[in-house]
Amino acid sequence: MTEAPEGAAAKIVIAHRGASGYLPEHTLAAKAVAHAMGADYIEQDVVLSKDGVPMVLHDIQIDTVTDVAQAFPGRARADGRFYAIDFTLDELKSLAVMERGDQAGRPAFPGRFPRGASSFQIPTLAEEIELIQGLNLSTGREAGIYPEIKAPAWHRAQGQDISAIALGVLADYGYADPDDLIHLQCFDWNETQRIRGELGWRGKLVQLLGENAWREAPGVDYDALRTADGLAAIARVADGIGPSMSHIVTGLDAGGRPIVTDLVANAHALGLVVHPYTFRADALPDYAGSLEEALHIFLVDAGVDGVFTDFPDRAVAFLCGNRAPWQRSASHM
Repeated sequence: MTEAPEGAAAKIVIAHRGASGYLPEHTLAAKAVAHAMGADYIEQDVVLSKDGVPMVLHDIQIDTVTDVAQAFPGRARADGRFYAIDFTLDELKSLAVMERGDQAGRPAFPGRFPRGASSFQIPTLAEEIELIQGLNLSTGREAGIYPEIKAPAWHRAQGQDISAIALGVLADYGYADPDDLIHLQCFDWNETQRIRGELGWRGKLVQLLGENAWREAPGVDYDALRTADGLAAIARVADGIGPSMSHIVTGLDAGGRPIVTDLVANAHALGLVVHPYTFRADALPDYAGSLEEALHIFLVDAGVDGVFTDFPDRAVAFLCGNRAPWQRSASHM
């Protein structure tokens, strides 16, 4: 067995959509396995149903992870896609959840859980919190939650204020203060500021950083947010950033050493934690021969504070060294 890397105790493993490398993403089964694997935090992407219930789904569209096209064939919008907000809670609960695929049914990751096998449902945010809090109680190991507010401007254009609704659910379950085991994240910089200011969120807040070409949020310039001035603006509002892996490491130099940008150092100088996404054993960057090599590059060489991963067991094992996974707890964060 190997020793834990220096500073490992202060770094966190965030189960990206749960243990999504092993089970369909954002199912309660994937979250239970992530908890058992020792993840410090478990992620929830939050969208709304037609009747305003926060649901845990990665996308506002639901046709890539459910059987909605077969169950409700006449309910697509003009673009051919099926949207969570067009279905009631009961209708969403009637759908079968499966491993992510494209609209033709081809799996996004062919080596993962068989698409369409077994039985899974879309959970509500409340159901997922109750599962995690129940496991915290029954196991004695505290895992935190890491929800993302998805497409807030789009939701408001549909007539629903997703941030206000989601924050209400979080408050109902005891997540509201800086010391609570929660990081709340959002790609929309305008909404991040609104969550902290207008909506009065006091808990930990993370600004996600994408690429402008992704059009994650209207009018948000991610290139500008990654500059010194942009990071300083984020630090006045948020507690951390969630950049893409490519924002931190751009490749290897002639000597085979990782080329690390100044993003982590600049963020740390402002007191921001850095939690990059997404570490996948079956979708590695060109410069890493294994998931563990990628984890070393980022957690040790680049000095990030935590990682989003589909394979939380392997990230926990990397950070644990000779400790057992169940000895990890998010209570220090």
